[in-house]
Amino acid sequence: MNGEQLVACMEKGERIYGTMMSSTVPTWFSAISTVGLDFVFIDTEHMPLDRGMLSFLCHNYNALGIAPLVRIPSPDPFEACKALDAGACGILAPYIETPEQVRQLIGAVKYRPLKGNRLQRVLSGDAVLSKKESDYFKSHNSGRFLLVNIESSEAINNLDSILEIPELSGVVIGPHDLSINLGVPEEYTCKIFTEAVSLIIRKALEYKKSVGNHFSFGIEQEIGWAKEGMNIILHSIDYIAFMNTMRDELNFIRKSLGEPLFAGAAALSAE
Repeated sequence: MNGEQLVACMEKGERIYGTMMSSTVPTWFSAISTVGLDFVFIDTEHMPLDRGMLSFLCHNYNALGIAPLVRIPSPDPFEACKALDAGACGILAPYIETPEQVRQLIGAVKYRPLKGNRLQRVLSGDAVLSKKESDYFKSHNSGRFLLVNIESSEAINNLDSILEIPELSGVVIGPHDLSINLGVPEEYTCKIFTEAVSLIIRKALEYKKSVGNHFSFGIEQEIGWAKEGMNIILHSIDYIAFMNTMRDELNFIRKSLGEPLFAGAAALSAE
């Protein structure tokens, strides 16, 4: 899907499927085109990607018709603009806690290239765009969308005021940071965590926003949340999928040949 198609699906509440890609190897592009992904998630918050490599990745995925969603390093509108200039279709902003942070990012994603005092006056409602200007920004930023990470109890407390912002396309739970903030580090099946996830899903549906969770603790849990209404299926990471599949296949070969199984680390999960 391209950005416009992805936005249309989210507006209808339809499921979209993606995974996190960390590899910059060119041969990955042809392989990814056979998997059935609607979008790829590229993380510049935790991955050491420079602007040139990010642009290389975004343009190649765009050419394949797979929309690139880029998580920026911080909830900074200027970082959002840089990612969009690199070819991102969507922006995922990390650790959002207030509606004001969302409004500033909306300015970068939906009103690009308007900047400065005029943009601030538009965002605050002190200035009104003409029809000509509105039409221009809508066309110029067609297929661009904003998602924000919900990763703290403060964000959950402010969820209504965040979700009511009309230009926001949806929210994505950051399970690792959220579990830590809730006082249950990496306890992804405990009641405190699962109830928080269910609450976020319910609130998103109430405001007709898309909702996802970068998580692969267990496929059954992902399916369960999808049945609750989670429509952004952000499954796993390329290197984790490789490690888990390779370990399982090699152990199958060892078992078939009567050899001891590799007793290394357990299956990893994405977050």
